[in-house]
Amino acid sequence: MTTALLLCSGGLDSTTLAYWLHERDVRLVPIFLDYGQHCVEKEWETLRMVLPTEGVLAPERIDVSGVFRGSRSRLIVEPNLWSERVADEDLYIPYRTLLFFSIGAACAQTRGLVDVYGGFINSNHAKELDCSAAFLNSLDALAENVGPVRFHMPFRDWSKSQVVAEAMRLGVGIGATYSCQLFSDTPCGACPNCVERLNAIEANRT
Repeated sequence: MTTALLLCSGGLDSTTLAYWLHERDVRLVPIFLDYGQHCVEKEWETLRMVLPTEGVLAPERIDVSGVFRGSRSRLIVEPNLWSERVADEDLYIPYRTLLFFSIGAACAQTRGLVDVYGGFINSNHAKELDCSAAFLNSLDALAENVGPVRFHMPFRDWSKSQVVAEAMRLGVGIGATYSCQLFSDTPCGACPNCVERLNAIEANRT
């Protein structure tokens, strides 16, 4: 059994990836990043409930919220949807994905690991340049000249519908995962993540 670091949030994609890796006898070291997101406590609570019960170490929470202190992103500042309109660009957080993988690489090498997994898929609602396919495909080349750590995103070319289908096959508690971008305690049903998730679930019912 190999051991790898998993960047996870309690969301559908990273949770499904955890089960996918468990099926392949990969022992997981889960890392949860608190970057100041308004739903951080909900995500943290969810994460500890939805991960596989075997072959997974207790998740470690790392606070990097100071990096985005003062951000006006709606991922940081929870909106009031009764009175405020939120556009995709309002969800932007600069260099977030790059920061996540940099921290993942540092944590992995510190722990003597060489593989970092992330549940990123073929979706980019927040218009983040470091979520583009070109950027994600260049991560390994970027790391080659720095250290031994390698990044893996098995679902990077998948749609949300494909992730839902895989989650169903693996027995993931889909309803227990949490991926809302706008509300900190209950899925809003209207943000890009919620809409994509609901459409994917509906597509797998037909």
